Amino acid sequence: MLYIQNDSNLESPPKGEFRGAVKICGMKHPENMQLIAALQPDLMGFIFYPKSPRYAEPLDAAALNALPKSIKKIGVFVNEDLDKILTIVFKYKLDGVQLHGTENREICSKLRDAGLLVIKAFSIAEAYNFVLTKNYEGACDYFLFDTKTEAYGGSGLKFNWTMLSEYTGETPFLLSGGIAADDAEAILKIEHPKFAGIDLNSKFETSPGLKNVEMLKGFLASLNPPLGGLA
Repeated sequence: MLYIQNDSNLESPPKGEFRGAVKICGMKHPENMQLIAALQPDLMGFIFYPKSPRYAEPLDAAALNALPKSIKKIGVFVNEDLDKILTIVFKYKLDGVQLHGTENREICSKLRDAGLLVIKAFSIAEAYNFVLTKNYEGACDYFLFDTKTEAYGGSGLKFNWTMLSEYTGETPFLLSGGIAADDAEAILKIEHPKFAGIDLNSKFETSPGLKNVEMLKGFLASLNPPLGGLA
């Protein structure tokens, strides 16, 4: 297995090795889900935002149920009503949610109290954007830092990762926003103590929602080269 568990108490990895969680987002095709599952990511994301080209509803329930228990199934929502979120969570037996809009701390807390893994996304363009995270401390399992655009995610654009040093919060974060196949070296150089993993999406697709399995396999191998004969 190439990745460690998605644990909120992740320690900083040795230099040159990536030991964070891997989330592959924007999934919706049953066969593609099965092939991606074979790469053993920690989390798999399904987008329930109707305006997204990766909108997953309706999902194939059998394909979801066939996923290994080790892969946490995450529903991605944008400014959705709490009852609607919970309806979809129970319908598809999701393990957690990612809130990608302007959701407040209260809705994060309620979802977490319901036993769900909660990821709150923040759009980053300038260092001061990290200030917005302070009100969500203790209400989320992870933050996710994505590139600020007019849309909600999926832009394929990067923000300046050197700004991550300005984040001084206690909640671990996932890095998102335009991560591509040639970014392995830059990711391995990130030494932030709260850097807990990466979120992969549009740069590894042949079309919206359809992931390029070989491209992902090669990228993940470049983050975690086989050691001692172990894959």
